[in-house]
Amino acid sequence: MNKRWDIFCRVVDNFGDIGVCWRLAKQLSDEYALEVRLWVDDLNVASKIVTGLDASLNNQKVNGVEVFLWNGDAIFANITPADVVIEAFACELPKLYIQHMVAKKPTWLNLEYLSAEAWVDDFHAQNSIHPATGLRKTFFFPGFTDKTGGLIREQHLVAQREAAKAEFKRLLSLQVSLFCYPHAPIHSLLQAMSESEHSVECFVPTGSVLGLGKIAEFFGRAQIEVGDTLNKQKLSLTVLPFLTQEEYDQLLWCCDLNFVRGEDSWIRALWSAQPFIWQTYPQDEKHHLKKLDAFLDKYEVKQNDVLSEFHHAWLEAEITPKLWNKLMTALPALKERAELQTQKFEQHTDLAAKLVIFTKNKV
Repeated sequence: MNKRWDIFCRVVDNFGDIGVCWRLAKQLSDEYALEVRLWVDDLNVASKIVTGLDASLNNQKVNGVEVFLWNGDAIFANITPADVVIEAFACELPKLYIQHMVAKKPTWLNLEYLSAEAWVDDFHAQNSIHPATGLRKTFFFPGFTDKTGGLIREQHLVAQREAAKAEFKRLLSLQVSLFCYPHAPIHSLLQAMSESEHSVECFVPTGSVLGLGKIAEFFGRAQIEVGDTLNKQKLSLTVLPFLTQEEYDQLLWCCDLNFVRGEDSWIRALWSAQPFIWQTYPQDEKHHLKKLDAFLDKYEVKQNDVLSEFHHAWLEAEITPKLWNKLMTALPALKERAELQTQKFEQHTDLAAKLVIFTKNKV
């Protein structure tokens, strides 16, 4: 029962949507032997995340998952809906596909964006009736409590992380990864790191909307390219190529501090068991600050904590050398906290498992 799953994904403005959908599709296929079709509206962007995907092919199988180009309603004329249909992030299913769903009546789930806000507990697994067809759609909210849909976490992730960390050779310099939105106070962060009391090695993956121009400007360069290593005082910055999801996990595991953004890299930083600074996606009326504070509360960070102070400076102000050194002084304690918090969230059932359990209970 419920062997076949369809996941629909629209690529919005970054790699987060497709990143989450691809991780989920792979996990459902690998760990539960489910037949998964991933429908994506932009294969060019998807190919950056899905290793081995040929953007010139409208359908293909990659790592056990069938990947299809979703380019309009007409392609669904002869498509039979799967047993479970996931509408990722309210992307709106094709009308023709919904018409086919009327006879089959599959389990229809709207996978929502992740939030740590308290209201998520009450809205998770609530239903809505489609006005034209009477089909029932369930809103599935990922989250940080047992009352939510959980977080993406592969079964092998913890063992892989610990095995990799056991092989790392710790360096005297501080290792930092930087992945952020372009409006972040990048210049002030780089300046603070360059004036740090300790040597800093910063790694910047390309392929983001980070804007390497700001980094080039800081180092007095017209432009910078993949592979460049730039130096200023205590700071050494290396521009990395676009990383696969597996390679990015490795980067997070080996760094002492990770700057992450959005949803996908945020949760991978959580699973790294290393200290991290999260940049929320900007929203109107500064609602993203409420999302940040809700997470910090779940992460057991108090308002006067240096981690809270640094997060708010990263989102709303500038990073001063004084604040940077304050964070560095607290880093050993933050490392211990990160390990404890990661262990706490690892005790919860993961997102894929909760989805499978939910669909079984619907039968």
